[in-house]
Amino acid sequence: MPPTNPSSKTASTAACLPLEPPPGGLCAIHQPNFFPRLTTLAKLFAADCWIVLDDVQFTRRDYQHRTRLAALDNPADRWWLSIPTHLPLGRRTLIRDAVMAEPAQSQRRTTRVLRQHFGTSPYWHAFEQALAPVLDAFTTSDRTAPVAETSTRALLDLLGWQGRILRSSSLPARPERSQRLADLAAAVGARTYLCGPGGMQYLNATPFTAAGIAVTPFNLSEADAWETARDISSIWTLMRIGPQHLANALQTTSAAEPGPKTMAWLNTRRDVSTGSATALPDQGRCADDCRPAGRDVAPRPL
Repeated sequence: MPPTNPSSKTASTAACLPLEPPPGGLCAIHQPNFFPRLTTLAKLFAADCWIVLDDVQFTRRDYQHRTRLAALDNPADRWWLSIPTHLPLGRRTLIRDAVMAEPAQSQRRTTRVLRQHFGTSPYWHAFEQALAPVLDAFTTSDRTAPVAETSTRALLDLLGWQGRILRSSSLPARPERSQRLADLAAAVGARTYLCGPGGMQYLNATPFTAAGIAVTPFNLSEADAWETARDISSIWTLMRIGPQHLANALQTTSAAEPGPKTMAWLNTRRDVSTGSATALPDQGRCADDCRPAGRDVAPRPL
């Protein structure tokens, strides 16, 4: 990947167009997530192309319309920020067809909650600027997916990611699950497909081999800071250590040899003015009573 420059204008701000890129590079395929967890963001950051999987079934127990936030000074204090979503076809509704039930209220709630809980961070100003297109997305479409996709774009842009973004609905692919992923990767000229641990459990590598595409697992350590990174939005880490430090760390992780990735640096906060590091409080798992009533447990990552 090209060097990371958080202040640069990246290609991901361009429209999603079904243009075939030159052969080569790493491809990640993932549903649009609303302010994704750091584990998801790390996989996308490691790729040269993100294919937004928008033409598969919407899943209420996933992160397509919600994100789990954590208190800036205590990551064990957690809650959901959700976009109420209507499924016109019930469980058969595709991600791209899911409709926001209360777009104006959701926009105001998103603005209020993020400012209330992260406004004291020294990195809030940079994040607030990146947040503008996300808030605009609530008004330019009645669909949930564009808001979720734009929230991920905003984080990648803030970190200086130089990759390309396309949508699966604009690319040709056959229906069988593994064949479909291989077809999508081939359609963008990828030579390597980055696959998370959930996908590796079912993936059939045969279609990829036939297309000349390598499958590389994107494994993350179950220990240390990654335990928190799997559970809560990447906003928390961004507000703790800042865009530059996070971008540098993700760049190092992306360049690492295959195998479980570790990020012990997430256990400290780097002060923006002095560069000193401060230990974070204990990062235990969220207890049942810190989930809002009626919310279900988050699924395993893809």
